[in-house]
This record gives sequence, C-alpha cells and structure tokens, in this order.
Amino acid sequence: MLNSPHTAPDAGPRHVAIIMDGNGRWAQARGRPRLFGHHAGARRVREVVEACPGLGIKYLTVFAFSTENWKRTQAEVAGLMSLFRRYIIKETRTLKENGVRVRFIGDRVRLDSKLTGLMDALEEQTKDNDLIHLTIALNYGGRDEVARATKRLARDVAKGHLCPEDVDEETLTRYLDTCVLPDPDLVIRTSGEARISNFLLWQSAYSEYEFIDTLWPDFTAAELERLCRNFGTRDRRFGAVLA
Repeated sequence: MLNSPHTAPDAGPRHVAIIMDGNGRWAQARGRPRLFGHHAGARRVREVVEACPGLGIKYLTVFAFSTENWKRTQAEVAGLMSLFRRYIIKETRTLKENGVRVRFIGDRVRLDSKLTGLMDALEEQTKDNDLIHLTIALNYGGRDEVARATKRLARDVAKGHLCPEDVDEETLTRYLDTCVLPDPDLVIRTSGEARISNFLLWQSAYSEYEFIDTLWPDFTAAELERLCRNFGTRDRRFGAVLA
C-alpha cells in the first residue's frame, strides 16, 4: 500500500485537480527537447499519487492532454501519445497493487485503438481499488465535455426517457464524464499561468484555486502539502453568509 510521511491537514481537500503545466519550458531551460520535460512530468505524477493518502486526498484528477493540444507539432503529439502508452504499461502493476483506481475522462474517438485498449484494460484491472481514485483527463476539454453530455441528454429526451421539464443542474451532471466523482475542492495550476484552460468548467464552479510558479516537473509532495494546508484556512461559503 502507499505510504507518505506527510500528515493530513485539518479540513483539507478531498478532491484535488491539477493542471500539470510547464513541462516544455522546464526542458527548454535545460537545453533539452520538450518531450524530455513531458517524461519528467510523468514521473512526477507517481510522487504526487503516493503522497495523497497521507494528505487525506481521496480523489486526484490530472490534466494530461487537452482537446486543444492537437495544435502542437505532429512530433510532440506523437511523442505524447507514445508516452501515455508507455506510462500505462509501466505503471499498471504498481497502481493495481497500491490500491489506486484509475479512470480516464475525455473524448476517446480521436485516440488510436492501441492507446484506448490500454486505457480500457487499466480501468478494468483497477476497478475494485478504493484507496485513491486517480482520474486522467486525456483529449479532454470542459466545453467539449458539456457538449457531449448535452447530446446524450438530448437523445434521451428525444427517446422519451427524460422530460424536458425535469432537466436541471443535477440532471446534466449525471451525463458528464465525471458523473461518479465529487466536484474538486482544490484546483492547482503550475508554471505561473493564471487561467483554467478549459479544465473541469462545470465541476469547478465552487473550487478553490491555486496558481503557482513552480513548473510541473519541479512540483513536490511537500508543495502539495503546503497547498492543502492553505486550503484548510479558507472560508468556503458557497454563496451563503455564515453566522
């Protein structure tokens, strides 16, 4: 099982979502190709996953590849797809043995069959795990997710399975990729950028955000612990006025 020297902060986040940004810049600063940074970033994911139990984090969602990332060079996209395949093959046994349940969110249509086959297999092999729920957003975009969910909802309305008058926020939530997950309590973006980049738009309506300068390959479990402790100091009112 996973172990961590870090202790869970009081009232820490149960679900943390991370926009893992800065891999390319990290590599370029060292005179290396961008893919070198992506490989370093993939190794960082393991450390963060291992730190989660000790910090009271039950759900971890990471943004691996966005619907907009196809605009990158063909060489970088091909390298990333190869990295995803290698990551799954390399980490499956460890994830399974360490109680990590893995899910993928995003549109799989554009992904190659070998990769989606590995994704399906990893989900199947870890489906009974419950220590940590690791969700990997791959070919994911928040607007795309809502559009796909709306199409599925509309089909059910057209078939008579759902009345238009019954559609509300809770109804749409059931059609999202994340329907079985709680909304994130804390969203972290690394690399100094202060934007959400189409990530979990619906789910993060009341999430707390941390925009930090650290590039993703330099992000550590200690920094995650600091951010979780900072989260515990925030007054979360969800639109209400507390007495």
